[in-house]
This record gives sequence, structure tokens and C-alpha cells, in this order.
Amino acid sequence: MKQSIQLRIGQQLTMTPQLQQAIRLLQLSTLELHTEIQNALDSNPMLEGDLEGEPQDARETGELDRSQESVAVDVDAPLTTEPADTIPDELPVDSNWDDIFDTGATSYSAPGMDERRDNYEAVTVSRGDLQDHLTWQLGLTNLSETDRLIATTLIDAINEDGYLTQDMAEIHRNLSGEKEIEVDEIEAVLHRIQQFDPVGVGARNLGECLILQLEQFDPGTPWLKEAGILIRDHLNLLGNHDYNTLIRRMRLTRDDLQHIIHLIQSLNPRPGSQFSAMEPEYIIPDVYVTRNEGKWHVELNTESIPKLRINAFYANMVKRANNSTDNTYLKNNLQEARWFLKSLQSRHETLLKVASSIVARQRAFFDYGEEAMKPMVLRSIAEEVEMHESTISRVTTRKYMHTPRGIYEFKYFFSSHVSTEAGGECSATAIRAIIKKLVAAESPAKPLSDSQMASLLAEQGIQVARRTIAKYRESLSIAPSNERKRLT
Repeated sequence: MKQSIQLRIGQQLTMTPQLQQAIRLLQLSTLELHTEIQNALDSNPMLEGDLEGEPQDARETGELDRSQESVAVDVDAPLTTEPADTIPDELPVDSNWDDIFDTGATSYSAPGMDERRDNYEAVTVSRGDLQDHLTWQLGLTNLSETDRLIATTLIDAINEDGYLTQDMAEIHRNLSGEKEIEVDEIEAVLHRIQQFDPVGVGARNLGECLILQLEQFDPGTPWLKEAGILIRDHLNLLGNHDYNTLIRRMRLTRDDLQHIIHLIQSLNPRPGSQFSAMEPEYIIPDVYVTRNEGKWHVELNTESIPKLRINAFYANMVKRANNSTDNTYLKNNLQEARWFLKSLQSRHETLLKVASSIVARQRAFFDYGEEAMKPMVLRSIAEEVEMHESTISRVTTRKYMHTPRGIYEFKYFFSSHVSTEAGGECSATAIRAIIKKLVAAESPAKPLSDSQMASLLAEQGIQVARRTIAKYRESLSIAPSNERKRLT
């Protein structure tokens, strides 16, 4: 092959390390940002926390992080798109975009976090807490060695809801290799476990679970016998809300059936759920939205992020201006510390700018609620704040806003829309709110079907197909009309 020199013109997206750091910090949640800041404090001697009682030294060096001072923005004021301290474009380039970021994903996992986890904050679940509770009770029970082996096997086969997930034949096959054990022995030990706490644990189906709980009631409880008959013989009819057939077969009045159903509804169909080990998920809001004198204000939550500054003692040592290894090390760390503070400042400014734009566009939501939500897409905010849509996507992911109506993720305010007869648009969030309101006001004996709700929305000028109503209803965890039917 003959060698030759060719001149080609092309475009390539490159990023500076500083810009990479700014983007990485921008897409971190508040909890992940805490971890990133702590890593920076541990690895960079030039950074230190702004401890109370000694801020004057840092101010003398001019290196205090001013970005974390309390900042509030009036959403009615003109939006300024120029940040206070921008990252210059003429920094040296030493890497490409594809070398650092996967173009198909925008999420970032802080060091030490599982990359396969969900975008939301990790929720730690400790499995086996119900089994531990049952094993503890087993230790207090006087059983033979064989019965204890059977009980341990049965407890291992109980799921987190408290139900036995294996049938007797399978359990018997698993135990047959240990000792000569009969099925009747397994049944007897299972009956013993079913007396453990919580009531109803170890049941093989819903009917058995409810019966076990009814057996713990005082025998003189009204409608106890009828409730047992209904569960044993007519549980499917109750699940299908076929009340007329129930009344006819059990020869009851409507009021009597209502008393029986009320007793059954007091039972717990998932007795093991109370031992769930799911830890509470804590959300730290990034901004606060408050109303003052009829105007909405957006303020950064600066208390949730540790304040940083440049260590004054080490910064003064860099002024020696020699070329020693120690001084070079301090210079490099000083530059990294300054860029880290600027990246934090850029993150705060972008968060405040995007949050202010969202509040200004969704003012009706804050004034009147979900039914007044306006349709909005990322492009609308991107054009207003003069940023790319990918940047807005990073800002709105896992960032939360504390408002008088509750805590919402930024992405909550972005939704699709449908057209109205008047030529306007209605947000999908507003439609869900209307559906929720219609269901709350419907007659329990004659709940609204999806078609009826579509007709009611059409009367308000909102044209929504029946299947769209069904999709929104399912997203709200609202059952179909036949399952919402209740006795009056």
C-alpha cells in the first residue's frame, strides 16, 4: 500500500477535564454530591470545610466558596442567562466526549455505588426479617429434633408476605432424604407455625390466611360465623364484587352482607408485610419555593451541602514560587480545588436558573393545584435559559423542589399533553388529577367506567380516548369500575 499525506476537515466534540467535572457534579443528586464532596476533602489537602468560628482566614485569601451563600430569586424578575463565573473555553483539551461519557446514558454513579441501581436513591432492603422473627419464636417452642428440622424447612419456604410458597408434596420430597418423615408430620408442624406471630402466617392461600385470622377472634364476635362461610365458599364472588349473587346464595340482607364485608376488610391479607425491612427513603430538597407578598420565590437549599474553602495556610505556601516537587504538588491541588469550587458554583447557578424557570411557567400549579398544571417539555426550559436539552435533563433528574404543596422532583413538572376543543392544550398531569377527582366523587354503587370518564372530560372540552383514560387510571393505581363497586 502506497503511503501518502491527506488533509481532512472534520468536527469533533472535545471536553476539558474541568468541564467534565462540572457536568458530572451537575447530574449528581444531593446525597451523591455529599459523597463527592467528602471524597474531594479526603483527597485534596487544599480543600477544607468552612467551620464555624474561623471564616475570617479564608476570606482574607479570597477563596471562600461564595456559591453556597443563601441565594433567592424572584420568578417574576427578568431571567439573566449569564452566570457570575463561567468556565472559559480556551482551557487545554486532553480528552474527547466519548472517552468520558457514554452518549446513551446521562446518569452518574458516585464512587462506590452500584452502577446497576435505579436512578433514584438506593433503597437498602434486608431480606429474611420475617424468617428471623419466626425462627426466634421457633427457638422458644418445645419441639423434637425432627419437628424442628421440618419447622426450619417450612419457615424457609415462607415468602415476605407470610405465605407458604411450596406445596406439601415438594416439601416432603426435600425432607425424605434426611429422615423418614410422613406428610402428616409436616402438616402438624405447619399447624404449629400457623399459631406464630403474625396471625395468618404460613397460610397456603388467601382463604386460609383469612380463616386463621378469624380463628383468633372472640367466638362471640358478631357475624364471625357468616364471615367464615363467605371466605370458605364464596371468596371468588366477593373478589368479583358480585354482591347480588352473594346475597342470594347466603340468604342475607344487604345490610347484613355489608357488616360481614366490613369484618373481613379488617383482616390483613399480607400478614408478613409488617416485617418489611425497607428503609425509609430520605429526600433532601435542592431548592425551596415560597410565596411572599403574592409572589413566588425560589431559594437554594444551601444548608444541605457542606461549605468549602481553600486552606489559607497551604495556599500561602504556594507563593514560594519554586519548582520543588512539594510546591508543584500544592500548585496542582490548588488548581483542582479552585475548579471544584467553580464547578459547584456553576451547579448551584444552573439549578437556581432552571428551578426559577419551572416555577414561572407552572405558577398556576402552585396557585391552584394539579388540575392547573400546564404541559411543558425540556426544550421549553432549554430555550429560555439558553442551555442544551441534555443539560436540562441532567439538572431535572434526581433534583427535588420543596413547595407548599409538597416535595416534587423537577421532572414532575414535565408532561405530555392533549389538545382541547378550544385549540389549547391540557397536561397529562392535569388529566390524571381530574380522573382522581371524578373517582373520589363517584357513587360507590355505580362507579364510573373509562368511557363515562372520557365523556365527562369531553364535556369540559378535553378529548381523550377511552384507552388513554385506562392508561392514566392504571398509573394512579385505580382499579377498574367493576372492582371499585361497593355496597351502599
